[in-house]
Amino acid sequence: MTRIGLLSDTHGYLDERIAHHLRGCDEIWHAGDFGDARVVDELQALAPRFRGVYGNIDGTDVRRTQPLVQDFEVEGLRVLITHIGGYPGHYAPAARPLLAEVRPGLFVTGHSHILRVMPDKKLGLLHLNPGAAGRHGFHQVRTLLRFGIEAGKVVDLQAVELGKRAS
Repeated sequence: MTRIGLLSDTHGYLDERIAHHLRGCDEIWHAGDFGDARVVDELQALAPRFRGVYGNIDGTDVRRTQPLVQDFEVEGLRVLITHIGGYPGHYAPAARPLLAEVRPGLFVTGHSHILRVMPDKKLGLLHLNPGAAGRHGFHQVRTLLRFGIEAGKVVDLQAVELGKRAS
């Protein structure tokens, strides 16, 4: 089993609670809006493997090292990550052809600051949005997701509340 820590929309903010909940993960994924290249560096130091995508607020410092889209496989599960992707029934226009081409089993997005775990039976995938781990935005509670991937399936999924946005 590969243990994953998933977060998004840090907007330049990392605190010890985030690091605490990501310790022990085999991989950390960030679904965009890092806010600062320092966040990339700090997250890379927390796990053996790091994967991220840039978001709409990220500048050239982040875009130089992070792609717009990640497409990869872990433990037999095809994963597609992009920052602005929408969610089942409401996919962003740019995400629709990607989903048709890649046909992932797991589609990860950020951007909305809303934690979502939704199956898409029509496309045969699971959609995850970890919400926002940072302090900027309209969300009230900062969140991230932890889960495992084993034999092509997401297992042991946990939503983690990190505290109030203003804290």
